[in-house]
Parts: sequence; C-alpha cells; structure tokens
Amino acid sequence: MALWIFSLFPPPAFFVSLLLLFSSPFFAPTTLAIGRIHVLKPSSSSSSSPSLFREAPAFRNGDSCGPPDKDHRIHIAMTLDANYLRGTMAAVFSILQHSTCPQNVFFHFLWAHRETEIISTIKTTFPFLKFNVYRFDSSRVRGKISKSVRQALDQPLNYARIYLADIIPQDVGRVIYLDSDLVLVDDVAKLWEVELGEKVVAAPEYCHANFTYYFTDTFWNHPEWGKKTFRGRNPCYFNTGVMVVDVDKWRNGGYTRKVEEWMSIQKEMRIYELGSLPPFLLVFAGNIKAVDHRWNQHGLGGDNLEGKCRGLHPGPISLLHWSGKGKPWLRLDSRKPCTVDHLWAPYDLYRASTEFLEAY
Repeated sequence: MALWIFSLFPPPAFFVSLLLLFSSPFFAPTTLAIGRIHVLKPSSSSSSSPSLFREAPAFRNGDSCGPPDKDHRIHIAMTLDANYLRGTMAAVFSILQHSTCPQNVFFHFLWAHRETEIISTIKTTFPFLKFNVYRFDSSRVRGKISKSVRQALDQPLNYARIYLADIIPQDVGRVIYLDSDLVLVDDVAKLWEVELGEKVVAAPEYCHANFTYYFTDTFWNHPEWGKKTFRGRNPCYFNTGVMVVDVDKWRNGGYTRKVEEWMSIQKEMRIYELGSLPPFLLVFAGNIKAVDHRWNQHGLGGDNLEGKCRGLHPGPISLLHWSGKGKPWLRLDSRKPCTVDHLWAPYDLYRASTEFLEAY
C-alpha cells in the first residue's frame, strides 16, 4: 500500500508512526549470492571490522509469492559511494520492508573503489541479502565529464547508470535503477511489473516542467540540434534516479554510445549544465513509458545550489526521493532537519543515530 500525503502537514511524529505501520510482517533467512568472476569479494580482515550500521532483520516472502529463484527475481541496480552509503542502506531497508516478496529482490551494486569495507558493511547489515557487486571502471568516463552546477554531479560513479547494460550479467533483461537518496513506501514489484512495450525506459514524466531550462542557448540556437533533436517527440523532463530499463533493448539499440555522443558534444560546446541528466533527456525525452508520479516524489533535497527545504506534492506516494543538494541524513545530524526528512528517519540503520534516538 502506498502512502498518501496531503498538502497540509501533520506533525513529523505522525509520519514516522504512519510509515512504521507499513512494515512487512514476514521475517526469515534467505541466501547470499555473490560469485561471478567480475564480482568483488571482501577480504577476511575487513569482514571482522565492526559495522557502522545495525543489522537489519531478515525478510521472507509472503504466501502469494513464487519460489525465490532466478525466474521470479526483481533486479535492482544502485551505486555504492562512501558518501552516500548511509542513504543506500536506508533505501535497501525500505525496499525489503515494503516488499511482499523480499526474497525475490536481487541487488546489483556498481562500485568505483578498490577497498572492500563497503562490501563487508553490506554483508553485516543485511546478512541475508541477495546481491552482486561490480567494479565500475571510472576511466570509461574520464575525459567525457564536463563541470556542472554541483560537484557531486561530476563524480564518475554518477555516470555509471549509462553503462549499466554493459556491466550487469547478460542474462538480466530488465532492471530498476535507483538512486541512493530515496526510500520506498510501497511494494517495488508494482514498479517492476510496468509494461514498457517498445520503450527502453520507463519513469515518471513531468511535462509541466520548463524543458528548455535543461539546455543552454547554444543548443537551442544550433541549426541542427535545436530544431531536429526532438522532432516527432513531445519531450518532457524525467528524473534518471528512478528508471525501469529494458536492458536487452538498451544493448541492442546501442544506447550507451548514443548518450556518450551527446557527452562528447557537451565537451566541445557547452549545451547543458546538469551532469548526467541532460544527455539522457536528449536521447530519451518524449520516448519513454510514463509511469505514475507516485513512483518518484523527487526534489525533496531542494535545488542543486542551496538545498532549501521543500514540501510534498499532494496525492499518493510510493517513493520519496531527496534529489537536490540537501540530504536527509546530513540535515538530521545537524539538528536542522526539514519536515520531510522525518519520513526518511525510520529507515536509517546508522548506529550513531539509532543510539542517539534511543538515549532520548
């Protein structure tokens, strides 16, 4: 069941209590799955290090689920970044907690570093989680990234989603890509089951947004790009932090190369300001499967420059997304949280914050 938010905010404690009501009642062990050649494994020394996160309970499938095998898997891809690890843990916890069939959820983590402590942390925090970790070679985007309005948007790992189809196993034909600064309050299977038809990407689409804002005058005034890029399409903004991707269609259509081509143009003539988002829009805007807005209540982190507090749009919500500069764990730690940050707090597994809350 999704969460329904009204434009008038009740006290934060109400939200916390409400979210906890949606907890899954199913708990039982599953098996850990790590073992492909390109999968990184933690060293024995790192596995003995104490975790910064408390251990999450093990969730088991409901009676209506099929067996937890390959044929019934829901594949979710996320990146692993030390600066966003606390957010990743909360996101994974929220997904499992609200899944009817949590044993069917399989995670694919993309990672750009050599240290193995992060992998060990995942194993100790989620001992029963099914996941693989893949090394993302940052040299693939070296020389292709242009400076944007916020430094965090320029990190190579932010571009890993472009290469997702090349990295995850060939037998994975569909994947949900999720950012690390979000939580789900609904069953991810509902998003997984969206019908893409002939489309490569499915995501919430926002046609009320000023689409011209995402590109510079250099782009719009160009005789070829400005007039022909979106010919035959009705381009609308969509957020790349929540996408269902038909990986087979992506591979067969060579979409990694198509996105890279726009990145190369950006290096020669500045045609946008916002990191990895605009090249996705150039390739896919107006040609995606639109899904309900409840699956990405984005912008909760405010704008990209100041990260000021924002409220929620009225209506049903299945996914809360702190895109923008402000992150809920940082604002909570500073004791100056926004109202919406209290919706993220119940999923925070960070030991220090948990111990602080218990003390008070």
